[in-house]
Amino acid sequence: MSSILLVTSSPRGAASHSTRVAIDLAAKLRTANPSSKLVVRDLVANPLPHIDADYSTGIYTPVEARTPRQAEVVAVSDAALDELFAADAVILATGFINFGISSTLKSWIDHIARAGRSFSYGEGGPKGLVNGKKVYVVLASGGIYSEGAAVQMDHAIPYLRSVLNFLGMTDVEVIRVEGVGMGAEATAAALDKAKSRIDALVAAQADKVAAAA
Repeated sequence: MSSILLVTSSPRGAASHSTRVAIDLAAKLRTANPSSKLVVRDLVANPLPHIDADYSTGIYTPVEARTPRQAEVVAVSDAALDELFAADAVILATGFINFGISSTLKSWIDHIARAGRSFSYGEGGPKGLVNGKKVYVVLASGGIYSEGAAVQMDHAIPYLRSVLNFLGMTDVEVIRVEGVGMGAEATAAALDKAKSRIDALVAAQADKVAAAA
């Protein structure tokens, strides 16, 4: 059985375009593969704590020597990592906030980017250990940042691609829902474009799975 991990992070709740598009993507992936399991991590309803001194020291302390507080915060990171490693496909949904990703999604990344678990250092340099994942990034933005003069202000997608690649997740597709702050017509067009992108990606993934069967 395959598994899909859906990570949402928008503070806008049901009004969030990134969350709704990501949920639609997850549903269509499951329709294409009915036996797949869906795991949802809502980082707004259940935010991960920012990493602190107990976390920073605890991850390098032997299990039997950790303080109760260190054990508690490292267990949070372990749970997030276990979900990630168990997934075949990962969907990350975020709004474009101050030219980057949401702080809740950044906290998730801080918990899953761990030396010895999700990456290692060797003679050849760092090596990502989270391999074989298909990753979809859903990014909603009020303006247009995929082209034009504002491209240089997009620090969300370059950052996510960099950190995901560092951890070993190199098969990354981006679904933009952009221009949603430019009126109802622009929002409708953005959602239609995102839907078409999702349909194409799901069809391509289904063809890939069928070819491998």
